[in-house]
Amino acid sequence: MNIITGEAFIVVGLHARTSNAQEMTDAAIIPQLWEQLMERDALERIPNRLGSGIIALYTGYESDANGAYTYVLGAMAATADCPQNMVAKKVPGGTYAVITSDRGPVAEVVLGAWKRIWSDSELSARRSYAADFEVYDHRATNPQDAQIDIYVGIR
Repeated sequence: MNIITGEAFIVVGLHARTSNAQEMTDAAIIPQLWEQLMERDALERIPNRLGSGIIALYTGYESDANGAYTYVLGAMAATADCPQNMVAKKVPGGTYAVITSDRGPVAEVVLGAWKRIWSDSELSARRSYAADFEVYDHRATNPQDAQIDIYVGIR
């Protein structure tokens, strides 16, 4: 785990309100957003998109890891302009712990990295719950052999 200071940026994408408890059931919303993102070429519709990576943003936390949050799946953008059915959210600048996942099937490595985060009592005590985000870059182009970085906002 590395600690970095990051600049604020904008994410434009599909969005939903959910919770970790909901995501562990058949009513999970996040997999549906991923399907929509890929099937509808949603990334190509984002104006002023920066780079080719995908950003999964967790923001608007109700409380902590047990509360509801807003999930935004999209990309970094130079402006907050967004197509219909999308939102623009500003990711605050600040201090982030960067956790790199293992390599493997994307769903497994992402959940495995989050389990490491949730079980780290020192990191949990420092979390700001302002914004966390996952970066899917060139290392995640093969969903069967992917690696991502998770940025966890800390105080």
